[in-house]
Amino acid sequence: MAEPQHEVHRPADTGVVARIVADVYAECLADRSGEPADYIPELAAVQPDSFGLCLATADGRVYGAGDVHAAFTIQSISKPFTYALALADRGPAAVAERIDVEPSGEPFNEISLDPVTERPRNPMINAGAITAASLITGRDAADKFDRVRRCYSRFAGRELGVNEAVYASEARTGYRNRAIGYLLRSFGTIDSDPDEAVDRYFRQCSIDVTCHDLAVMAATLANNGVNPLTGERALSTALTEHVLSVMTTCGMYNAAGDWVSTVGMPAKSGVGGGILAVLPGQIGIAVYSPRLDRQGNSVRGVAACRALSRRLELHFLHVTRSAHTAIRAEYTVAEVPSRVRRSTEEIAVLDEHWHRTRIYELHGDLLFAGAESAVRAIEERAGQLDALVVDLRRVGDVSAIAVTMLADLHRELVAIGCQVALVDPDAKLGHLAAGDSRGQVFHDRDTAIEWCEDVVLARHRPAGEPACTSMSVEEHPALAALAPDARARLAAHFEMRTVARDEVVVRRGDSRSGLYLILAGRVRLTFDDADGRTHRLVTLTAGMSFGEIPMLMGEPFVNEVRAETGVRLAVLGPADFDVLAERAPELKSALLERLAAVAYAQVDAAVRAVAVRGGDY
Repeated sequence: MAEPQHEVHRPADTGVVARIVADVYAECLADRSGEPADYIPELAAVQPDSFGLCLATADGRVYGAGDVHAAFTIQSISKPFTYALALADRGPAAVAERIDVEPSGEPFNEISLDPVTERPRNPMINAGAITAASLITGRDAADKFDRVRRCYSRFAGRELGVNEAVYASEARTGYRNRAIGYLLRSFGTIDSDPDEAVDRYFRQCSIDVTCHDLAVMAATLANNGVNPLTGERALSTALTEHVLSVMTTCGMYNAAGDWVSTVGMPAKSGVGGGILAVLPGQIGIAVYSPRLDRQGNSVRGVAACRALSRRLELHFLHVTRSAHTAIRAEYTVAEVPSRVRRSTEEIAVLDEHWHRTRIYELHGDLLFAGAESAVRAIEERAGQLDALVVDLRRVGDVSAIAVTMLADLHRELVAIGCQVALVDPDAKLGHLAAGDSRGQVFHDRDTAIEWCEDVVLARHRPAGEPACTSMSVEEHPALAALAPDARARLAAHFEMRTVARDEVVVRRGDSRSGLYLILAGRVRLTFDDADGRTHRLVTLTAGMSFGEIPMLMGEPFVNEVRAETGVRLAVLGPADFDVLAERAPELKSALLERLAAVAYAQVDAAVRAVAVRGGDY
C-alpha cells in the first residue's frame, strides 16, 4: 500500500470569502453540546472540542478556519465513495439489484433489510455500505481494498492511508456489523465471504482524512467528478449525479428531511465527527467536530453548514439562470483605452502605468459561486492597482451574499488605496460607491475607463508638469512647431470663438465650416447606431482639432460635434483657408502636415479601442 502523503500547510486565508468562513467558524465555536462516539473505543479518545471548517470551490480554491489539517477517520463519509466505485465496477443496473436507494427511516446500523425487496434500503446505511464493499472488484482482498483507498485518494488529491489503531478497534468491537454481513449473505445479497466484505468496510471507515481533504473530495463531486486540484477524473459525470442524488435523500440518516429543507445540499456525515456537503457545479463544504447529536451527526458540523447555506444562499433549489457566474472579460486601459484622445504627455504616463488599472466585466446571475470567483480574481491583483472598474451591465439577479461580498471588497480596496468604479446603469450595486469620493458609478463603460485613466494620470503625472487645459492659438500643437514668423502669420487668420456647454458646434450633414483648433475645454463627436441611439465616438481636448476632412475634401460632416464643457476654439474659416492655399501655400502645407500627425495618433487610438470592443458600446 502506498504511503500517505502529508498536506502542505499554507498561510491563513485572507479576503472576503475567508472572512465569511472565519465568521461562521467563530459563530459555531462556542457550542460544546453533544458527545463523541464511544461505541468504537478509539473514537472516544479523540479531542472532543477539535473543530475545522473548509469550503472548496469547484475550480479548486480552498478556504479554511480552525483545525483543517487535523487527521481523523472518515467513518461513514466513506460510504458514497465506495458506492461510487461499486457503480463504476459493476454498473448501475447490477448494483441496483443488490442495493435500493430509498430512505430507511431506521438507525444507520439497523440489522434489517427491506421486507419487500429483501435488499438494503440504501447505500448510506451500514447494510448497504457493506454490500457496496462486497461489490468492489480486484485480484484478492488486499487488491480490492487498495482500489478503495486509491479511489478515495483520487477524490482527495493526495495519497490517503489507514489509521491502524482505529481499524483494530473497529475489528475488535464490530459484532453488529458482522451480524449485518451474515444477514446479507443469508439472503444472497452478497455472494462472497461476508467476513471479507465487513473487514473491507472496517478498513475503509478507518482511512485518515483531514477537513481539507474532505472539502476537496466534496469539490470533486461538485465538479462533475473531476478533482479541481489535480485535474484527474475520479468518477464519471453520470455516476456523480447518481451518487449525489442518493446523498440528497439518504446521506444524513433520519435527519435527511430536515437537512434538505434547511441546508439544501447533498451531504454525508460520519460518527468520526465529519460532515461533507456538495453544491453541484459550485462548492464543497467539510466540517470536523467530534461532538455528535442524537442522529449521529456533528453538532457544530450541522450548525456550520446551516449557517453557510443561509449566509451564502447555497440551497440547491435556489435556481439561477447561470449556475456559475464568472468574469466575462478583464483588461487594462492599454488594451481598451477610453474615447478621450490624450495628449502626447498623457499617453506617455498611461503607457508607463497602464498595469495599475483593471476592468472586469461580469455576466449572468450573481450568486455566491460567481461572486467568489470575481472577488478572488480581483483580490489577487488588488495591491497592484490604482483604479478598478467592475462592469455589471450583463449581470442579471444579484443575491444578498453577492452584495455583501462586493461591499466588503470595496472597503478592502479603498483601505489599500485602490479607487473603485462601477458600471451599473440599473443600480444593482450603485449604492456601494455612492457618496464616496474614492469610487464612482457610471452608466457606460467608456466613461468609467476615462475615469480610470484620469486616476492614473493624477497619481503618476510628473511633478511640475500639470495638465495643459488652456492655451493660445500660437501654443496649439498645429502651430507650435512652426517658425515664429510663420506661426504669427498663420495665427492671424484664425477667429476666436467661445461655445457653451452642451451647445452643438457642428451638426451631422453640415457643409465645411472651418478648421477648428481646441484651445480650452472638450468636445464630443457622436454617431447614431442602427437603433437610433447616440454614442460617443471620441472626446477631443485642448490641443486637438477637428474639421480637417470636410475642409480638405469638401464633404459634409459625418458626425455631430457638441461641447462637453465650455469650449474656446480657434477657427480657420473656409474663405481664409482658400486664401491661405492661394497666397501662402507653404503655410498651408506646414499646417496640414502638423494636423495629419495629430490626426494619425487619434485614429490609431480609436482603431485600437474598436478592435477590442467590436460592436459593444
